[in-house]
Amino acid sequence: MAEEPAQRRLAAILAADVAGYSRLMGANEDRTLAGLKAYRRDLIDPKISEHRGRIVKTTGDGLLVEFASVIDALRCAVEVQRSMAQRNGDVPPEQRIEFRIGLNVGDIIAEADDIYGDGVNVAARLEGLAEPGGICVSGRVQEDARGKVDLAFDDIGEQRLKNIAWPVRVYRVQLGVEEAAVRHTRSLSDKPSIAVLPFTNMSGDAEQEFFADGLTEDIITALSRISGLWVIARTSTFTYKGKPVDVERVARELSVSYVMEGSVRRAGGRLRVTAQLVDATSGRHVWAERYDRALADLFDIQDDITRSIAASTQTQVTLAEGVAAGSRASTNHKAIDLIARAWARCYGQTAEAAAEASSLVEEAIGIDPSNPVAHRVRAAIFFDRIWSEDISPDATNMARAAALARTALRLGPGDEYAHLVMAWAWAYCEGRMEEAIAECERGLEINPSCSILYGNIGAYLAALGRPQEAIEACQLSLKLNPRDPSNFWRHYAIATAHFVAGDYEASLKESKRIARSRLHLPSAIIWAASAAALSETQEVQTAVADCLAQRPNLRTDSVVPGMLRFTREEDHQRLLALLRKAGLPE
Repeated sequence: MAEEPAQRRLAAILAADVAGYSRLMGANEDRTLAGLKAYRRDLIDPKISEHRGRIVKTTGDGLLVEFASVIDALRCAVEVQRSMAQRNGDVPPEQRIEFRIGLNVGDIIAEADDIYGDGVNVAARLEGLAEPGGICVSGRVQEDARGKVDLAFDDIGEQRLKNIAWPVRVYRVQLGVEEAAVRHTRSLSDKPSIAVLPFTNMSGDAEQEFFADGLTEDIITALSRISGLWVIARTSTFTYKGKPVDVERVARELSVSYVMEGSVRRAGGRLRVTAQLVDATSGRHVWAERYDRALADLFDIQDDITRSIAASTQTQVTLAEGVAAGSRASTNHKAIDLIARAWARCYGQTAEAAAEASSLVEEAIGIDPSNPVAHRVRAAIFFDRIWSEDISPDATNMARAAALARTALRLGPGDEYAHLVMAWAWAYCEGRMEEAIAECERGLEINPSCSILYGNIGAYLAALGRPQEAIEACQLSLKLNPRDPSNFWRHYAIATAHFVAGDYEASLKESKRIARSRLHLPSAIIWAASAAALSETQEVQTAVADCLAQRPNLRTDSVVPGMLRFTREEDHQRLLALLRKAGLPE
């Protein structure tokens, strides 16, 4: 009997998978499988049937569903995600089963019981862009749904999807907003907004035009993944290509607060890229950087520069927003301004800055008690106050820090910084470094250019006794964001990694440089221990004096906030023995 020929048809395709499935299975296979089966039996399969969908195939953590109607598919996706959110309300964040859903409509190839084609592939790639518990749809889905469903969409611009030849317009479904709207811009009182203008080819080489355009597109995509920014789509900014640019006019026409522009120049075997970020409200240059690279693989260079620009932009906009919020007149969005000022003050890295930031964020929460960013900032500030010894690192305060981190993550699961503060809770409150690394990795799934997450992974790897990996992670963090005011923590982690590896000359050099540049007790302790290991008497005396000047009652076994305990007992005992040799009191 001859096989039935493949058929083509138009269909709506829903692709879904469980976020963090491997982690969930690694933590508890039985609980995860039982929970997933219950969700399928009680919620997902009935909803698919109710909306006339067909399950094409399932994997261990996902499924592919075909619908004849895009409206049916969208309603099914929304109802599933909203019901999942309600059911997860009382479940600890680390145990939640959360789906990411991608939805596309397009031409598919149907053969036997399976389906293929770009229509399916795009849906799968959209699912990868969705946040846990979220839905991403293609532009065609949004167009077909306009006026037919009571939903709001966030336009996140054209995205370059893996193995898809053309850019795809992507929208996030706003599950908590029920109004027929597409939000293209955000005002200063909401997220900071930015437009990336096409980078100018200064080479006179037509081939570099493609590189300049590709770099601009990649920067737009990378910035779009930063949860704290609102980024104008490529189709809007590329209308300015090849034209004289007035930054103030561009900002006014696109309703943005920041504009990025740059250039690409090739000379001989080298490539130079410049980028600058301008505050359109004041005309002030917030940040500028030059990147010089030897010509090799242009795609590697493009990726390297893109990630560095995205990471630096994230930090510099945070600092600029803090300054701007302090000078803006009082508005009905006062809580947003207070949060921006508090978050920027976190970079002060002193007890005074942490105390001021705490007052600001508590005032913001008093105005807007359920603001997820406010709760993330509150958790971060509480940790800062512990590390600066503004408050005691006793069991009560450490438990409160962990509780604040859990609240931040529950309210903002799509915020990479919420995952950062949860990683702090795992590492500093519970000593669980592997869980802290996994939490950072979940944040990097949201924003792969978040440099501080790489730095924290480095610190946890050092504590685990994996020094080479730790140094590489910290060096990547520093490369991505060389001007972050908190980078001394990355250098401290590198010093710690050298100490773990027994390279005392390197750990002495790195820790001494930090301790000499600022008051930082953890660095002074590593400095003293490294000097003792090398029997450098003068260095030992100077380092111990630095330690005792910061904390006169310091003892070899004191708890030092911000200093992770080594998980390998031999590393911990070696540190204590060297501190005794250095003459630190018992």
